[in-house]
Amino acid sequence: MPLSEHEQRLLEQIERALVDDDPKFASSVRTGDRRLKARHKLQLGVLMVVVGLAVLVGGAVGQSFLVGALGSLIMFGGAALAVLNYKTATGAVEAGSSPAGGRGPAAAGRSGRGGRVGRQPLKNRLEERFRRRYDQ
Repeated sequence: MPLSEHEQRLLEQIERALVDDDPKFASSVRTGDRRLKARHKLQLGVLMVVVGLAVLVGGAVGQSFLVGALGSLIMFGGAALAVLNYKTATGAVEAGSSPAGGRGPAAAGRSGRGGRVGRQPLKNRLEERFRRRYDQ
């Protein structure tokens, strides 16, 4: 379950305070930026797709089934690597989470007849209510 924007800000504040208080300890504990690693994996995945496509075309031109199959496997592996790391690399936000504190889509999605168009799942609404009570 990903952290909300509020939780991410709090975590970043804690990290900055740790670096300010004890930079030596913070540098020994720091594991690196997850987004940077995910971007590298995303780039590697795209490169694998391009190389796999070249191998596939080479296999088709050379009329070699094994080379074409190898190209297909390389392309599939690269596409899987890229898709699995896309969300982390780009910092994409989930569709179910709302940056406006949970009031936007849930309240605006109701129609005049009490329809359920655009409503958040019950679990998300209950979590938002709990967070609001806990923050007060």
